[in-house]
Amino acid sequence: MAAFLCALNPSGFVQPALRPNLQPAPIQMMSLGLGQVTWYLTTDEISGTTDERIAFLLDKGVEESVIASVAKNIALPEAAPPPAAAPGPPAEAIELASKLNPVLGYWDPLNLAELNFWGAGDDATVGFLRHAEIKHGRVAMAAFVGYCVQSNVHFPWAPFNSIPTNIAPAEQWAQLPEAAKWQIILFVGFLEVYSEHSFILEKYGQKHYMKGGKPGFFPDFDTMVHPVPLNLWDPLKAYKGASAERKADGLLKEVNNGRLAMIGIMGFCAEARVPGAVPALSNIAHYAGDPMAPFAANFHLPGFAS
Repeated sequence: MAAFLCALNPSGFVQPALRPNLQPAPIQMMSLGLGQVTWYLTTDEISGTTDERIAFLLDKGVEESVIASVAKNIALPEAAPPPAAAPGPPAEAIELASKLNPVLGYWDPLNLAELNFWGAGDDATVGFLRHAEIKHGRVAMAAFVGYCVQSNVHFPWAPFNSIPTNIAPAEQWAQLPEAAKWQIILFVGFLEVYSEHSFILEKYGQKHYMKGGKPGFFPDFDTMVHPVPLNLWDPLKAYKGASAERKADGLLKEVNNGRLAMIGIMGFCAEARVPGAVPALSNIAHYAGDPMAPFAANFHLPGFAS
């Protein structure tokens, strides 16, 4: 029976191995009440279509009635369907990439846009990736400007007045009290939670960016109990009342500037940690610690033993 199943549908069963001397190993059929047949099989011989495999059995001397009986009484597994074609990148992403950089065009070496994050679908995946890039670009732009300011400006108020400007910004961060670090981190966390809440987005007629909303949208703070006249995306109201075309052009510029800022801030961190890594930045202050570690080695959560 093993020989029949291999011959009629080899993909669903273990194929017989060859002996070290390359002689095919014998396979003996189990008794089906129709006698037993023994022949030799090799992995090459049992390939081909169903008709070709039946022809092979006939050529080996197996009677047609035996083959018909096996095929009739044994539920042979169906051949596996051909693999589905790999999904291509979304047309929207290709069009946007050509606008952002006509020379480079669409470039996604990890094929992230073709994945299905959390089973939410292609549109949600692309929305997540677009929002993530815009947000990381904005953070990088703020970090790049902040790095330049921290390296040259001395702030006169506590706790910053005790920190010199002739040291790397990463060292300045390391010298901050833990309470100050927590205030900054919790404020950033508040911004993240505030921008993700659906009931806040709905007040602006927006959906979540993974549900068809606008990637990069950040709500004003006028929906809070105590409204704050602040818009982090456009604090100077430069785009207030702007046309859709101008906003779209501004978004392209923002994404490109964000990409450049991400390269720039990583260049600062690399040169500060490894002198000579970025020769063009060799005059910046160096930092012997880990610029990616937000807290010192002896850090512990407030209220918990270290």
